[in-house]
Amino acid sequence: MRLLSLVLFFNFIFYSSFATSNENNIKIGLDWFINPDHAPIIIAEQYGYFKEDGLQVEIIEPADPNDPPKQVAAGKIDIAISYQPQFHLQIDQSLPIVRLGSLVSTPLNSLVVLKDGPIKSIKDLKNKKIGFSVGGFEDALLSGMFDKYGLRLSDVQLININFSLSPSLISKKVDAVIGAFRNFELNQMDIVNRPGKAFYPEEHGVPHYEELIYIINKNDRKKQKFNSFLKAIQKATIKIVNSPEETWKDFSSYKKGLNDELNKRAYRDTVRRFTLRPSAYDLEAYKVFQNFLYNKKIIKKIHNIELFIKP
Repeated sequence: MRLLSLVLFFNFIFYSSFATSNENNIKIGLDWFINPDHAPIIIAEQYGYFKEDGLQVEIIEPADPNDPPKQVAAGKIDIAISYQPQFHLQIDQSLPIVRLGSLVSTPLNSLVVLKDGPIKSIKDLKNKKIGFSVGGFEDALLSGMFDKYGLRLSDVQLININFSLSPSLISKKVDAVIGAFRNFELNQMDIVNRPGKAFYPEEHGVPHYEELIYIINKNDRKKQKFNSFLKAIQKATIKIVNSPEETWKDFSSYKKGLNDELNKRAYRDTVRRFTLRPSAYDLEAYKVFQNFLYNKKIIKKIHNIELFIKP
């Protein structure tokens, strides 16, 4: 009897420890390979802010940028970095997700062409090739930007070029790219002396939106570990804003290949765009953007968006 009691006791301890460990573990899928857009996550890891709240965070770079939201919906990872326009599409497709918080609360996306190329205006893109990397994402932005120029999506050829945005444009495999981040691809093109010209969505008919957000499975919205995660991210973001040069050194040492001219320039341009209050949100702005997508027939119905924003 005593032996049975000891077995039950140690089983209880084991499974309790497992549950606690699992509760403190977070797998986060990025939207791209590690770059300055992810600095708050990397700095939170480098400075031990996650550990201060008892978190063990695994950072995953995706083979395909479309995968992480699907993995969150399937319960395979805990957090995915996604984009607000894509988030609305995912809700419309009944993915079981909610917005956890914001990483970059201003648009970064842009439509980019070669500065010295033949495309001088958006209207010049008729019958041209446009490269993209994230499926479904390009329709929303291009549709809004095309309006006042009398263009439709059917007037252009969309080509999935995955991560190869700038190279595809520079080599003239495409005439323009959508999804080029103004803090990254424009610097990349300038460094190789093939400067780009950017058309910004928010200046061409697209409502303001958050570029990068954190999403989780809707069944996980009450888990304490996500509040701890955002707390660590906020602390890291404040450190970045207060000490950009110091944090650049620590960010660039995180992984081989980060300490180069491109990432240094991108880091400088991104610091002012990080969300200082990751858990905060503008509900009205989310409604306006959802209405924009609905009117463009990008999504099929209007949802009660408040139900898809944690808490």
